[in-house]
Amino acid sequence: MYFYKNEFINKQDLHVSPDDRGYYFGDGIYEVFRVYNGHLYEADAHMQRLARTASEVRIELPYPVQRIEEILTGLVARNHLIEGTVYLQVTRGEAPRAHPFPQQSEPVMLAYCTEVPRPAATIHNGIKTITFADIRWLRCDLKTLNLLPNVMAKQAALDHGVQEVILHREGTVTECSASNIMMIKDGVLYTHPANHLILHGITRAVVLRLARSIGIPVSEEAFTTEQLMLADEAFITGTTVEVTPILEVDGAAIGTGVPGPQTRRLQEEFVRTFA
Repeated sequence: MYFYKNEFINKQDLHVSPDDRGYYFGDGIYEVFRVYNGHLYEADAHMQRLARTASEVRIELPYPVQRIEEILTGLVARNHLIEGTVYLQVTRGEAPRAHPFPQQSEPVMLAYCTEVPRPAATIHNGIKTITFADIRWLRCDLKTLNLLPNVMAKQAALDHGVQEVILHREGTVTECSASNIMMIKDGVLYTHPANHLILHGITRAVVLRLARSIGIPVSEEAFTTEQLMLADEAFITGTTVEVTPILEVDGAAIGTGVPGPQTRRLQEEFVRTFA
């Protein structure tokens, strides 16, 4: 069961117009919600980010955020989803192809559920990564549909036999293709500040809050690829990856080459937020 435009609808009955601006311009925004135990995780934070992105790109949401949350909650119930994700997308609408905003169009909202188990293997065992130049546009804080650079980066990781790409701008680490990145050095947790160069991840914010609550000092300060290579621990955070340890960067071990103790503590604390 999907939600499209103004109704709940079966997938086979859903027809997307070729005039949808999301199709030919990527003119839209999105959110991905984690579902644990049949409930949307950190729904308020996701809704606040959705509203902010909509405002920044001048798309009027088709409903108030409270109503959107009700729709998504209903979608989870209709699909009997216990563990997985909900994808939500809002485009500027349908109109003949032209760059200016259309004078007459209504935003189009789409949402659907997917069963996605927690990534137990990578959470426990960790992942390998490579570095990659971050040449995306300068509004990475906006969660828009323009994800081709992220797609290319993720494919580069797979082509090199690793799981994720660490993006950097002239040596300054920003984030990853589909997650945020943090490192720990001498007991301090470092991560890039939440400015226009990274997505303000919901899981990122949760992990920073948890770190402070258990006495891990936090510094929202950019670090370089060279500093990352000297880190004691490193990990990525994200809606579907939770807190996943990084074992290697560009073939070199991070720390001892196994998930570190502070990463394990944060994983345990994170599970407590939904268990």
